[in-house]
Amino acid sequence: MPFIYEYPHPAVATDIAVFTLRRGALNVLLIERGAAPYLGAWALPGGFLQPDEELDQCARRELLEETGVDADLLMQFATFSAPDRDPRERVISVAYLALLASDELRLEASTDAAQARWFPIGDLPELAFDHDTILRRAFEVLGSRARQISPLFALLPARFTLSQLQGAYEAVTGEDAEKRNFRKTVATLGCVRETDDFAHGAHRPARLYEPVV
Repeated sequence: MPFIYEYPHPAVATDIAVFTLRRGALNVLLIERGAAPYLGAWALPGGFLQPDEELDQCARRELLEETGVDADLLMQFATFSAPDRDPRERVISVAYLALLASDELRLEASTDAAQARWFPIGDLPELAFDHDTILRRAFEVLGSRARQISPLFALLPARFTLSQLQGAYEAVTGEDAEKRNFRKTVATLGCVRETDDFAHGAHRPARLYEPVV
């Protein structure tokens, strides 16, 4: 017979902040809620932990169910436990962060999400629950990690130009990086290597780089 505690049993949920680059701007993935509370409001994808799963499994499952996005690399970055954060009951949310390249993504809302959509960070709707707080914290964590450069690779194609890498850095941090200093930092970190290929466009060909793994 299982031991029964006298203490309250709060519900546990996961919420996921998924970022990508679209036309050079940082975007976050939101769902329109299809059920109360906050029916019709925008929110981060997420949901309740099931008895037979771990937190990482819950986050990946909820993201896939609500948006069609399967992210195998999710980083747990914070826990949110304000007693009044959910009007239904006491809910503790464990928040996750994911970075994905836009060419890998196809959105398909289902379960209790009416739709899934990308929003530029600078043009967000009002969010349900305390998701504005969660998203603000996610953005802070992302900005801090971006200074290591290598986390930005998840936002880019497998091979990229240094200009693309700098653009990702600027989009995430909100800073204007001086070209020479940025490339010096990348070289010092030794996190990328040259390939023999070039990107061709309106300007002169630019060498393609890839992560050092």
